[in-house]
Amino acid sequence: MKIYLSPPHMSGKELAYIEEAFASNYIAPVGEFIDRFEEVVKKYTKAPHALALCNASAGIHLALRTLGIKEGDKVAVSDFTFIASLSPILYQKATPILIDCDTSWQMDPEALEIALKREHPKAVIVTHLYGQSANIEEIANLCQKYGAYLIEDAAESLGATYKGKHTGTFGIFGVYSFNGNKILTTSGGGMLIGKDEKLMQKARFFSTQAKEPGYPWYEHKTYGYNYRLSNILAAIGVAQMEVLDERIAKKREIFAWYQEYLQDSATFMPELPESFGNRWLTTALFETDPLRIYEYLLSKGIESRPLWKPMHLQPLCKDYKFYGKGMSKQLFQQGLCLPSGTQLTKEQVEDICEKIITVC
Repeated sequence: MKIYLSPPHMSGKELAYIEEAFASNYIAPVGEFIDRFEEVVKKYTKAPHALALCNASAGIHLALRTLGIKEGDKVAVSDFTFIASLSPILYQKATPILIDCDTSWQMDPEALEIALKREHPKAVIVTHLYGQSANIEEIANLCQKYGAYLIEDAAESLGATYKGKHTGTFGIFGVYSFNGNKILTTSGGGMLIGKDEKLMQKARFFSTQAKEPGYPWYEHKTYGYNYRLSNILAAIGVAQMEVLDERIAKKREIFAWYQEYLQDSATFMPELPESFGNRWLTTALFETDPLRIYEYLLSKGIESRPLWKPMHLQPLCKDYKFYGKGMSKQLFQQGLCLPSGTQLTKEQVEDICEKIITVC
């Protein structure tokens, strides 16, 4: 049996809710389950406003567009992240400023402050990496000090908190992902959350093709996007949200198993003081070349994955300014994401670890 990195895990109610959505005949990006999905995410995270979207990338793009980020503007962004944190900056023809991580694996506030002083970016996009909270309070204070909008890429960190407050709710906007491999999934989907009602209304307007209200025909004074989530996928999301706490508990249990079995062979991603991560993926550093471990596990039908290749090492980003000491490169060269699906048993994790130890 193949073991995947982080496969979907259904709650058992998805089909019933999908059938209910089908019975209503609302299968487009409008319907009861979209409203319910937005409400349950708001209730869980205590976010004032939520907007269900086709993916989290759309959420970051809408945040930038709504805030007026445009060509010639600069946006600071986490360097140690997935490309989707950065791509929406390019959609707006703005310029990314890459900010390294520190020993927490998260955005380095010291590097960020240097960039804020020198580059004067209009916005900062901080990634909460692998389900763990970034040093978000300090980063939020820096954004306020230097007059930059804070956008949180919490795609991987739904349910994670810092000092009891949910990731995604510190900035003016935050995004969550419901991609197929996330802690919860709607197959594909995302959620934009925000504090400011007028800005969220504007984002909603852009997400539905920027159709002007008050006309019997389609009237457009500007352009928008087809970014809304379908009612069918929202039905899946409602069912998934009902088991979020269970999924987080299991992810953290799996992490504890890896710690137990690999305590002499690996160093694991830390958790910041006063934070609580969802441990979406268990990630670890090895003295052995992680690609050797990756290839060996693959030969045994076990999926793992290298850590994110830093943006400043990507050919696409070779001309963008980078602030930091190269910690992201060091982590990339040493690290691996380990199978973390919530249906894993302790025996399976033990077997995976035994195979890793044979390579180490």
